[in-house]
Amino acid sequence: MRAAFASRFDDADPLAALTVGDQPEPRLPDEDWVTLRVTASSLNHHDLWSLRGVGLRAEQLPMILGCDAAGVDPDGNEVVVYPVVPTPGDPRGMSILSEHFPGTLAERVAVPRSNLLPLPAGLAAADAACLPTAWLTAWRMLTTKGRVADADAVLVQGAGGGVATAAVVLAVALGKRVYATSRDAAKRERIAELGATAVQPGARLPERVDLVIETVGAATFDHSLKSAALGARIVVSGATAGHEPTVNLRRVFAMQLEILGTSMGTPDELAALLTFCAERGVRPVIDSVVPFSRVGDAFARLHSGDVFGKVVVDHTA
Repeated sequence: MRAAFASRFDDADPLAALTVGDQPEPRLPDEDWVTLRVTASSLNHHDLWSLRGVGLRAEQLPMILGCDAAGVDPDGNEVVVYPVVPTPGDPRGMSILSEHFPGTLAERVAVPRSNLLPLPAGLAAADAACLPTAWLTAWRMLTTKGRVADADAVLVQGAGGGVATAAVVLAVALGKRVYATSRDAAKRERIAELGATAVQPGARLPERVDLVIETVGAATFDHSLKSAALGARIVVSGATAGHEPTVNLRRVFAMQLEILGTSMGTPDELAALLTFCAERGVRPVIDSVVPFSRVGDAFARLHSGDVFGKVVVDHTA
């Protein structure tokens, strides 16, 4: 079957480590696994990090990339893949597809049957394929960790990336006042179109917020602290611009702030997210849709840094 996979590692030029070609049919590790025919997938920066060699070892190559997918199960049902797989050999006790088990950027992928969730009526496969990683992370940041129901205002740092843009859309749909930062003026315009108040990084907000969605790290963390209201939650799921920020502890204890870490989410949270999107008419922001025959172009688009939203791969084209 055709697949997009890491054939080697290249930290300086990850696209040079990407190969598109034939790979063996999926192997089922045990009787609880099934083979899914993939109809749509989406890319994450995790895929580029894999090509750089982060999280993979040379003896695992070639490794089919991709965490997210929608497709058709062996019984003909349209489903969405929950990408977190129990992995006893991993220190975390789990992994996501393309770390220990082949990923979704292929004609077919093997997954535990319990990782398949029904595709809700009215939600297209291309939209659903955007949700299991970035959007699920944003949903958990807002709801389970951030307790957004108790918040009036939310700050999202670095909107434009997958998780941050998802957080803007979801927080607006939940009826919150949303502020979002971006260094890029064009992205700030697009953020405003999504219903948020777009500001430059570090700008003073009209009010302190009850919840901060933080995926940037050192470059924005001081602003996150200064923007937080008494008892606010700062939820962190990434550090794209530095993982060792300076933290003013006096502000943390004086304002009684909570700094919370998270990643991904549970199957129940993904089911809740799918239902929310289907019932509220919420759809992910899609930067572009690329046919699987041009999956290399999809990787180049993501690597360019010019994306706004998700890059989707159409496996039916």
